[in-house]
Amino acid sequence: MSTDTLELTIADYRDPSDAADLVTLMDEYAQDPFGGGEPLNERCRQELANKLAEFPGAFTVLAYRNGKPAGLVNCFMGFSTFMCKPLVNIHDVVVSESARGGGICTAMFEKVVEEARARGCCKITLEVLEKNLPAQAAYRKVGFKPYALDESFGQAEFWQRYL
Repeated sequence: MSTDTLELTIADYRDPSDAADLVTLMDEYAQDPFGGGEPLNERCRQELANKLAEFPGAFTVLAYRNGKPAGLVNCFMGFSTFMCKPLVNIHDVVVSESARGGGICTAMFEKVVEEARARGCCKITLEVLEKNLPAQAAYRKVGFKPYALDESFGQAEFWQRYL
């Protein structure tokens, strides 16, 4: 009989324990090839939680398996001009390598949906690398699909410009 426990919480960025877990999980993600393959820099390690605490509309779902940090989803509030309602944009999704395959991603997404509904949101958006097939499968499992207003015009692409 399994005694695994899964706890989901909205992070308190000012809580030292939550802040440390956030940095640990983000560093693991940063070092993954799909996260860039490099550890978080020292400035980011020191400032990330405080910067998120100061950023309006930021929230993070933290997942703990058997009391240990196992995953996170970093979210930011946005706005849909077409629906005239707020939305949630998922910016980072992390499940520790040792915790994958245990339903943590699905549970975290359910928590994000709960939070989005409580905030009156019309939708949840995210971005995913085209070759990150495991992530795409996980996202499809919980109801995400590529964005297209009209299939004849194709799917949306995520572009960036560094400043």
